[in-house]
Amino acid sequence: MPSAPPPLPNALPRHVAVIMDGNGRWAQQRRRPRMIGHRAGARAVNRTIDRCLELGIPALTLFAFSSENWGRPDEEVQALMKLFLHALDREVDELHRRGVRVRFIGERERFGAALVSRMQLAEQRTADNATMTLSIAASYGGRQDIARAARRLAEEVAAGRLLPEQIDEALLGSHVALADMPPPDLFIRTGGDTRISNFLLWQLAYTELWFTDVLWPDFDTGHLQRALDTYAGRERRFGLTSAQIAALATETSSP
Repeated sequence: MPSAPPPLPNALPRHVAVIMDGNGRWAQQRRRPRMIGHRAGARAVNRTIDRCLELGIPALTLFAFSSENWGRPDEEVQALMKLFLHALDREVDELHRRGVRVRFIGERERFGAALVSRMQLAEQRTADNATMTLSIAASYGGRQDIARAARRLAEEVAAGRLLPEQIDEALLGSHVALADMPPPDLFIRTGGDTRISNFLLWQLAYTELWFTDVLWPDFDTGHLQRALDTYAGRERRFGLTSAQIAALATETSSP
């Protein structure tokens, strides 16, 4: 995982990660099919992307579909796949126009060929964009991510290209998803649950966590701003003391 200095106090996060929870409950409260909630959740995604672009936040990672979600009813899974397809067809042109790089993390081979093709096309078309990186975690699990990284290193050892004693945190971290990006500074979860649910387990080691009872379709720019304000008010020490962090901030701000 790339090392980076802690952000200065009151700075915006460089990377926001979100578990978008509550679509199904939002629909149930309205006595509507669960897919209505997922469609409303797609609108909340657009609002969040828009606001992050306005603020200049350079990285946003959204947990769209977990490795465990394959266990949901087939009807809901298939409807979600269609929603993903339509969203890619509808949104990629606009994201590209606004300079957003789109990427996917997770076991994409579990998706159908049509969806995998759309993912690849979206990544290829937006690969050179630099305004913001939008990472979509789909068929993703944090334990799966770490296991894959460990398996790649084990293959290197078995091939004689790597010694076991050469494996350290930095090397393992360079093989997990999003290794080329700064770790998330702020994690947001909607829907009332206060856990990270197998999302970015390696990457969230020093991330600030923010939870809200608001269901994802109702999440708006005001809720996002409250999360950002809370983040700005926290002291991030990364294992150091408050005095050391203050000294680091002084050094960084000195001409």
